[in-house]
Amino acid sequence: MPNIDRIVLSFDRALRTVSAQARSSRPYPAAAITNEDKLSEQERKHSAGLMRVNHVGEICAQALYDAQSAFSHKEEVTRQLQHSCIEEEDHLAWTATRLKELNSHTSFMNPLWYAGAYTCGIIAAKCGDAASLGFVVETERQVEAHLAGHLNSLPAHDARSRAIVEQMRVDEVAHGAAAQELGASETPQPVRIAMKLMAKVMTSTAYYI
Repeated sequence: MPNIDRIVLSFDRALRTVSAQARSSRPYPAAAITNEDKLSEQERKHSAGLMRVNHVGEICAQALYDAQSAFSHKEEVTRQLQHSCIEEEDHLAWTATRLKELNSHTSFMNPLWYAGAYTCGIIAAKCGDAASLGFVVETERQVEAHLAGHLNSLPAHDARSRAIVEQMRVDEVAHGAAAQELGASETPQPVRIAMKLMAKVMTSTAYYI
């Protein structure tokens, strides 16, 4: 693909991502759940905070995968990253929809999250495909653990949020496994620690704003 076309597509994806205009290619996981118990105001706010964190995580995933696919070296790596990016856009659309259902908002810092994650994606890709795929594996490992924690923290009767988070968790595991199969290298421990620290800052901030 010519560079100008890639730039235009990347810019279009960035605009749709940060403006909550993501499109889902798969059915909404919570669509069939219509009989959940009413959430208290405190439960609603907690669920919204967690879903806002998840939405920010998908903002970052879009940026990471877009940057990594744009600067990858092997076509098979590019294809896998782009496939994962499409499924991550489903997650982005689902979490945005759930936030609306909870009468809440996406993070006001989305452009900043996107820019930071895109920069990380470029750095990872410039280190070579093996290192870039290793970054994907470690990212998805941390995200899967994070989503499992949300399943424990969400109100027990918030079935709609739970259905979304569980499908996201399944997809994240699959993305990590696919990257591993393509020859991911082990991410150095200092990088893994730095990733956890950055994630902690992001999640603690996005829960509120």
